Amino acid sequence: MHTRIYKKEDLLKEDVKTDIKETLLSGENVVFPTETVYGIGANALSETGIDNIYRVKGRPSDNPLIMHIASKEDVTTYAHVSMPYIKKIMNAFWPGPLTLVMKRKATVPDKITGGRDTVGIRYPSNVIAQSVISIAGVPICAPSANISGRPSSTLFEHVMEDFKEKVDIIIDGGQSEVGLESTVLDVTKPIPVILRPGIITKAMLETVVPKVNLASHLKEDDIPKAPGMKYKHYAPNGEMTIVEGIEDKVVDFINEQIKTHKENGHKVGVIATRDIADKFKDAFVFDVGDKSSKTDIASNLYIALRRMDAQGIDHIYSTAFHENAYQEAIMNRLYKAANHTIIKV
Repeated sequence: MHTRIYKKEDLLKEDVKTDIKETLLSGENVVFPTETVYGIGANALSETGIDNIYRVKGRPSDNPLIMHIASKEDVTTYAHVSMPYIKKIMNAFWPGPLTLVMKRKATVPDKITGGRDTVGIRYPSNVIAQSVISIAGVPICAPSANISGRPSSTLFEHVMEDFKEKVDIIIDGGQSEVGLESTVLDVTKPIPVILRPGIITKAMLETVVPKVNLASHLKEDDIPKAPGMKYKHYAPNGEMTIVEGIEDKVVDFINEQIKTHKENGHKVGVIATRDIADKFKDAFVFDVGDKSSKTDIASNLYIALRRMDAQGIDHIYSTAFHENAYQEAIMNRLYKAANHTIIKV
């Protein structure tokens, strides 16, 4: 398969619009950026397109897909807007990095719901994503453009690594603005429940509704209600460990581990913020940015994990990031990437 590459400005050309529309309507895949991460898109109403997503990503079929729509008004075509607070949330946070899980209508194919009676719907704010959905004229499923279980793609280079010559079209949109997947909110109950944290936080949601709950983890035989709830996700190839504790003790512990691994001929990587990045010796250190920045760590996290793979790192140590405004979402992704391997010092 030859992958066609387009840039943002190409989406103004009629022949490119036609190519994107025909590709999606024929059941093939288009990778494009959203404000969160890159997504691998398919016509959400096409079983062929949906099957292709599961096949190309190697994604478990009970892991539901999110439906992306072109406007707030489209939501009623595919879901029951039953709870009185839903429209308030949509008006406050759409378009944007928030997915709402609602009771689905018969217009939604079974294949994208993971066997549930609900569907996750998002109205993205990224202009390229909006253009692709509008060009297609149908809702688009667009899970993160990565091989299932691997770190998500936030750079054009990432999707080229995973999907060149595996999908028909890839659209280059540069670096993702947010860098983490959307917040997923179950709005089927009187009190909404966060199924997956993102940069739309519990505190932000509670400025619109009185109370928001957090979901518990699923057991192995449970059916996930949203992407990323059940399986190991976002994982690099190397063995990853999160180290939590007082800063000096964290630095000392990681440096001890570096020394031991180096003596055994292993390559070691460290993920840390700029203020302490130079304290780690004899390792590949990825500086995720200023710890006081709201956006640095979130936007650089998957880049860090991907870079570890590119460097052939055997053992990865990451400091914890509990002081960040988006710490809930950041730590959620880190815990899954490390398969919940945490050492407290």
